Amino acid sequence: MDFVSSDSPPARADAPLRHTVQQGLKIVIVGGFGVGKTTMVRSVSEIRPLDTEATMTNIGVGVDDPAGAPGKSTTTVAFDFGRITLDAENVLYLFGAPGQERFWFLWDRLFGGALGAIVLVDPRRIEDCWYAVDRLEHQGTRFAVACNDFGGESFHPQEIRDALDLDPHVPLLDCDARSRESCKRVLIGLVEYLYAAARTPETAS
Repeated sequence: MDFVSSDSPPARADAPLRHTVQQGLKIVIVGGFGVGKTTMVRSVSEIRPLDTEATMTNIGVGVDDPAGAPGKSTTTVAFDFGRITLDAENVLYLFGAPGQERFWFLWDRLFGGALGAIVLVDPRRIEDCWYAVDRLEHQGTRFAVACNDFGGESFHPQEIRDALDLDPHVPLLDCDARSRESCKRVLIGLVEYLYAAARTPETAS
């Protein structure tokens, strides 16, 4: 599967779709606070992403826990939105979900109508993604797990699988949320998994 190639800067957020586009596909990116969801949407979107980043203030002290993301000064308070043209007739819409627990009530609405999801993981804080995996399994939404590269300690894939209690068929992929090419590979991996699962549902349940 190939994305339409473009090395030019992202178009403006309201750039029109091609008149030939007939189908929009939705993928949700979820995970804990500060794991790189907004960065991933920004990296791979062909348009300038719409986001709801807000400056973190003292009001969030004791509510949000920034310990796992030192230096982070903004946070998503609704969702991020990006777009990728797959071919002349299909376009992919990306929704990045907020990571803080106080915004989790938005997740189920974001999952509605989704083709699938990506659980973005900081391997140093795997436990922050337990809720994301639980909610996706509860909703019956198929997903892939992507380990964001923070340049820290390396982890064996089986350690991450065990920590998240992943079924063997769930893809576990490497990712650098800052890299467009890396993010594209993750999305392609997810779509290939969804396609294979649709063809053989009895092996993907």
